Amino acid sequence: MNKLSKRIDERTVSDFGAQWTRFPENEGWLSSVDCLKDHLGPLMAVDEFEDSTVADIGSGSGRIVNMLLDAGAGRVIGIEPSDAYYVLERAFAGRRDQVELVHDIGEAVAHQSDLDYVVSLGVLHHIVDPSPVVRAAYDALKPGGKMIVWLYGHEGNEAYLRVFNPVRTLTKRLPDWSLHMFALVLNAMLAVYIPMCRIVPLPMRDYMLNHLAKVGWRMRRITVFDQLNPAYAKYYRKEEARLLLEDAGYDDVQLYHRHGYSWTVVGKK
Repeated sequence: MNKLSKRIDERTVSDFGAQWTRFPENEGWLSSVDCLKDHLGPLMAVDEFEDSTVADIGSGSGRIVNMLLDAGAGRVIGIEPSDAYYVLERAFAGRRDQVELVHDIGEAVAHQSDLDYVVSLGVLHHIVDPSPVVRAAYDALKPGGKMIVWLYGHEGNEAYLRVFNPVRTLTKRLPDWSLHMFALVLNAMLAVYIPMCRIVPLPMRDYMLNHLAKVGWRMRRITVFDQLNPAYAKYYRKEEARLLLEDAGYDDVQLYHRHGYSWTVVGKK
């Protein structure tokens, strides 16, 4: 990794640590098993997690860990490099018989073995070169184990990217308090835009109605903040998403174009 990429990744870790320390809440649709089902789509049934051992790469404040536990996972290893690790410690203090926490970068998953699943939802698109993480996950899986990733998609986001890529060049440099206020304004605009999507086929209509409309005001504000804050975000084309796993040795790689704007990718060892 070159020095620039390393600096970007270090800033990303720092930014997300501050974000999840400030916004540790996990509630409603975004933390539900139904949201996990929505991510998986037709690729896999959520009950496959029953009694399994799963590593979650980039656990943040614990949203995905909660989903996996509620889906019946027997043991979850939450890997988080940022200061959000301490949020996880508090959140799962009473469930340490089921939850193991690792304060390290994603490649640390390689220290695990015989995992049934490795999950990374909404994380790898913020890493300049995620391939070492994907290969480390492969090494940690048992034969037949699966890696499940969710990535921002390029296809379906063209209009969004034309508008918000220039905006992000500014917002990723804003102090958190200022970005927080901007996110409040955008959230208020969404409160008008989402109902309009029920009447008019506006851009990103499916995402608005089938995802953001289910998210409460507070969690939607955090979602907006999350979109505008990261130092790095890659929007994957379909073939790039496929090759991310295939190049690491995964077989039977399958993709689901979730809501027409993102990619869920599942590969088997």
